[in-house]
Amino acid sequence: MASSSIIKRYLSSLSPPPPPSPAAAQTLVSTVVSILKHHRSKSRWNEILSLFPTGFTPSEFSQITLLLRNTPHLSLRFFFFTLRHSLCNHSLHSYSILIHTLSRSRLKPQTLTLIQSSLIHFPDTNKTPKIFETLVKTYRQCDSAPFVFDLLIKACLRSRRFDQAIEIARMLRSRAIFPNVSTCNSLIRSVSKFRGCFAGYDLYKQVFGFDSEVKSRIGGVKIVPNVHTFNVIMLAFYQDGLMDKVGEVWGELSKLGCEPNSYSYSIFMAAYCDDGKMGEAVKLWEELVIKGLKLDAVAYNTMIGGFCRIGKVGKAEEFFREMGLSGVESSCVTFEHLISGYCQIGDVDSALLLYKDMCRKGLRPEGLTVDVVIRGLCGEKRVSEALEFLGVAMRNHEIAPKRKSYEFLIKGLCQEGRTEEALKLQAEMVGKRDVEEGNGRNSNAQETRIADFVPQHCERGGNTSFLTYSLLYGENYFGSRRNYCKLDFAPRFNPIHRKGALTRVKVASTPTLQQGS
Repeated sequence: MASSSIIKRYLSSLSPPPPPSPAAAQTLVSTVVSILKHHRSKSRWNEILSLFPTGFTPSEFSQITLLLRNTPHLSLRFFFFTLRHSLCNHSLHSYSILIHTLSRSRLKPQTLTLIQSSLIHFPDTNKTPKIFETLVKTYRQCDSAPFVFDLLIKACLRSRRFDQAIEIARMLRSRAIFPNVSTCNSLIRSVSKFRGCFAGYDLYKQVFGFDSEVKSRIGGVKIVPNVHTFNVIMLAFYQDGLMDKVGEVWGELSKLGCEPNSYSYSIFMAAYCDDGKMGEAVKLWEELVIKGLKLDAVAYNTMIGGFCRIGKVGKAEEFFREMGLSGVESSCVTFEHLISGYCQIGDVDSALLLYKDMCRKGLRPEGLTVDVVIRGLCGEKRVSEALEFLGVAMRNHEIAPKRKSYEFLIKGLCQEGRTEEALKLQAEMVGKRDVEEGNGRNSNAQETRIADFVPQHCERGGNTSFLTYSLLYGENYFGSRRNYCKLDFAPRFNPIHRKGALTRVKVASTPTLQQGS
């Protein structure tokens, strides 16, 4: 009997204390609100901590937040205070009340962060997140606004919860609540990026209430797409190489009476430029100028890149000069197009001048630009100059040489009979990274001759690449390893006449969408 009473007392000590009476809870809430509103900043937190060391229930926190809804920054500070001192085991309800409080005051960054935090702290696999249901239930209590659901969709997109974001938009639509166009655009952009352009296009039709052929709108939809919507869709099709679809969306844009902006023209011009249809691109450019739309760096870079790719660098230079006279600041992309264009037509000296001008302007070249210049120099048998150029680029811009750069240099050194230098460069490359095509790892590569390396590599089933044959050619041509020319695989590959120029399909010609999208 005595032991059973002891056990009962022990279990009762472990059970949570009974909830405070409504009157006591109301007194607690009013006391905390009074301290937060009227006490000095430094003293208020210590006083709350001394008066309420056991903390607050989620319900009490929610009531305090409701009374502080006109001072959202103070509500947020109180929330962080409860987290820091473990004063409240927050629930979805307490999170929702604070989310509404911040949202109705248009504190977008803070609200997004809090929603993302709730998605992490209260994970669920439901198609509709629980936080959405709780926000709906507390909507009127907080005198909130639909903006909170826009932020919820954006938070889901940031967390890559695409299905939940789509479902929230669908459920809002069923309640005749429609997200802002910018939110819809963000939704379409994210789905296009991670699930493909056609998934994004289908979502566009669903969100804006179009029928299957985008010829008419389904009734009840109160939002209409804007120019940024069409830019998102055109960009998605362009990046997937579907140039015909870019033209179709351009036609839809016109039919709906939506005026294209400079960025719209840039995407459509880029589609023509990539197909080599510069005549069509020029017509669009002229239309852009006649309409008086702003000519920005994206538009100029699109045309410069298009002309450089077809070898008309002189025409590209005209746009470059016009760009400067118009006060439009040139970017890395501008110089990369021109440098690549000059190297393509064999004018490496002009490319080097542009490269130096680019560096003087404080612009950082990319590894692919360095590859282009090195290839051009090696093609003119200026290998020493190419080596020096690479060294300067590595020192000044911390550029990690690409595999292609090593290949061009090794090929050039072998052609000049500088096989030992080629082997050292090959060892440097192998030491820095795994070789993609199987030239193998070798910790003592600097001491290993290509004569020993190639047969062993082939016996292991390795692939013989451009680099392998460049070294083989150098060894054979200058007589140090004549017998390796007789290997039966050697005639199948001529490293000196390998076809294929370095091309760059640069979607960065049409960079990320600007504000307002």
